[in-house]
Amino acid sequence: MINTNKYTRQFFPVANPTRKWVNKTYIEKAPTWCSVDLRDGNQSLIIPMSLEEKLEFFELLVKIGFKEIEVGFPAASETEYTFLRTLIDRNMIPDDVTVQVLTQSREHIIRKTFESLRGCKNAIVHLYNSTSLAQREQVFRKSKEEIIKIATDGAELFEKIAAEMGVNYRYEYSPESFTGTEPEFALEICNAVLDIWKPTADRKAIINIPVTVELSSPHVYADQVEYMCDNLKYRENVVVSLHPHNDRGCAVADSELGILAGADRIEGTLFGNGERTGNVDIVTLGMNMYAQGVEPGLDFSNMPEIAELYERVTRMQVYDRQPYAGKLVFAAFSGSHQDAIAKGMKWREEKQCSTWTVPYLPIDPGDVGRVYETDVIRINSQSGKGGIGYLLERNFGYVLPAKMREDVGYTVKGVSDHAHAELSPEEVLGVFTDTYVNINTHIKLVDYHFVRTPDIHVNLTVEIDGETKELTATGNGRLDAVSNAVKEQLGVKFSDLTYEEHALTQGSSSQAITYVSITLENGKKVWGAGIHDDIIASSVNALFSAINRSIDQNGGNN
Repeated sequence: MINTNKYTRQFFPVANPTRKWVNKTYIEKAPTWCSVDLRDGNQSLIIPMSLEEKLEFFELLVKIGFKEIEVGFPAASETEYTFLRTLIDRNMIPDDVTVQVLTQSREHIIRKTFESLRGCKNAIVHLYNSTSLAQREQVFRKSKEEIIKIATDGAELFEKIAAEMGVNYRYEYSPESFTGTEPEFALEICNAVLDIWKPTADRKAIINIPVTVELSSPHVYADQVEYMCDNLKYRENVVVSLHPHNDRGCAVADSELGILAGADRIEGTLFGNGERTGNVDIVTLGMNMYAQGVEPGLDFSNMPEIAELYERVTRMQVYDRQPYAGKLVFAAFSGSHQDAIAKGMKWREEKQCSTWTVPYLPIDPGDVGRVYETDVIRINSQSGKGGIGYLLERNFGYVLPAKMREDVGYTVKGVSDHAHAELSPEEVLGVFTDTYVNINTHIKLVDYHFVRTPDIHVNLTVEIDGETKELTATGNGRLDAVSNAVKEQLGVKFSDLTYEEHALTQGSSSQAITYVSITLENGKKVWGAGIHDDIIASSVNALFSAINRSIDQNGGNN
């Protein structure tokens, strides 16, 4: 980078910050939330939402639990005006929801704004004007006194027009471009507005401290917020609100530190939509609190539904790695991550844990509507035995022996690597079934009978290359007898037979699965599996699966 000399710090730090916020470890209570999706978010879209799309989005915001929703700038266009009137005329605003409207400090705009609210039960009228040094010098070319007069003239008009109309709406003031404003001047102009409105306990005013453009690190903003909170007049009757944008990628941090610094309220959007890099993402903020045991007061339990509606009406996309909401944020492809998650989940079951401490998962994916079977353990060439085994167990009930998991893991990873693709749970099951279960490629089991004499005697009928053969042998158990018959009469050499078995389903139609391993002369262990309604049949099928796979691995030679 060669042009650093052209840039300078455009923010004004607090001269002697008190920094009480530094000693606070975590947020203890959620702020009041105000969605600005339908105003700030909507004006930032390539194709703004239609009336019906706005109405649908408004209903979603109400369903999530927002009690304050900024619905637009009704004096700015007929579309904005019509949307607000539609909400009012269709009686779509619940009694416990307050709509917020934005206005500049100009009489005809303020009058039209109040007019647009006729019949509205609960409203916040939001006044703003820009206060930063850059805006004062370059855009307005006005002195500080002239900028203050713009704000106070607007504040007085609010009182005058509200009295004429006989309404008692709440008021909000924003020193827009606050982050480029000298803190002392921002305080002066806010206090001048408050002196006109004279907020009371039953009709509090809102002072909004916007990060119109993010210019500093979050700790500088926290100092500025704390300075305002400590020095605003009528503080007990003032709601300090934050409206962070994300130019430096720190909007969430700005908000969290700002709350620690004394802020009471947050204005933001779902998934951070907004001007330039966007507003603060209320989903992330709320879920961060939820993940630390703080009730956010917003319901994100069906995140897929929220994301689907958002993407459809805004034509924006929720990034796959968007915190809490992205399609891949709970997905583990890495073998070590999958193994840790699988073991963590088993720990929860064994210990009946009441708190959530699963490795790599900051929250329970089920709390936001994600499905373990498809959203958590994801299989590709980077996956490991633990994750693949966990997927087969959780999705399909196959509890593979620990040593077999490694063999199955390499097999599944090889398929994924060759295909250069992720495998779905059903595809993983297909690989397992096709490779290990009831395999009869070389020696096909046709029939068998056991007789106790007193050892176990077996009569086997097998088919090899279309030719039927009868085999007999004895052993100290059924599988021992069958393995002796194959070794003695077909010349297949192996040792160290082991097996495990369990039921796959419950009830009269239950099936059993058996896992068998044998060791070849070269020391290699080969696994097979058998599934059958009868546990004995499943174990014999598993042994023949292992035997047939051993022949494949020896180049087809018995």
